[in-house]
Formats: sequence, C-alpha cells, structure tokens
Amino acid sequence: MTSKLLLPNKFKLIGWCLFIPSALLLLILSIKGGDTNWLNMKVFAIFSDEIFGEYKWFRLVKTDVTFTILGILLIVGAMMVGFSKEKKEDEFISKLRLSSLLWAVWINYSLLSLAFLFLYGTVFLDVMAYNMFTVLVIFIIRFNYMLYRYSKTATDEK
Repeated sequence: MTSKLLLPNKFKLIGWCLFIPSALLLLILSIKGGDTNWLNMKVFAIFSDEIFGEYKWFRLVKTDVTFTILGILLIVGAMMVGFSKEKKEDEFISKLRLSSLLWAVWINYSLLSLAFLFLYGTVFLDVMAYNMFTVLVIFIIRFNYMLYRYSKTATDEK
C-alpha cells in the first residue's frame, strides 16, 4: 500500500475520537431496539419507499437521521484510524497493513457466507447492516494487534 494514499499520522487520534464513541452508541442503540426519534428532520433522498406507502424519487423525506450520522462518523473515524500513517511507516508496516486488510476481507466474506447459509428474515438484514462496518473493524483490530505483537517481540529481542 503506497504511502501516498495514507493520511498523515495526526488523523489517527481524530479517528479514534470519532470511531469509539460512534461505535459504542451504535451498539447501544442497536441493542435497545433502534427506535430513537432523536434527530427527526427532512433530508434529500434520491429514492425512498415507505412500508405500505409510495415510492419517492428526488424528494425531501422526513426521517430520523441518528443512525445515518453515527454510521458516517463510524466510517470516517475507522478510515482515519485504519489508513493513517504510523509514526514510523516503513516497508514492514506496509506489508503488515496489506496482509491485515487481506485477512479482514477473507474473514468478513466468510462470515457473510455463513450468514447467507444460516440466517433468514430480519436477522439477515441486521447482519447485512453490520456487514458495512466489519471489514474496517476487523482490519483495525488485526493491524493494531499485529503492531502490538511486533513491538513486544522487538523489545524482547533488545
């Protein structure tokens, strides 16, 4: 992964400040059931359909944007955490980053395949909603774990 595509290291802290609170809030709200009605407002929609309602194209629709805002914050935060340079960005870190990304994609699609085989109905839709975030989350966990493990072995060798 070329460092031209990576953000400067200072974005990592901003990313953690966005990622952790939004992930926790999304998790808490999902466990509670999801009906918040905190931020109801009219938003522009390219396409919208309502249950037992009409299809709407290119209109303003009134909806709760809590999950929309939290989802955007989680994605932006995770992208900043995952794709910011390390303080010492070298070839080993680049290889570690690439292997962690590959590992995350394999795990994500393996879990998604299991969901296709064994989950049905609204539970499957819930899994698909979480699936939007899992590649980034698995990548961040794997990459940071491998960095931690590498730093431990490097200090043990000294």
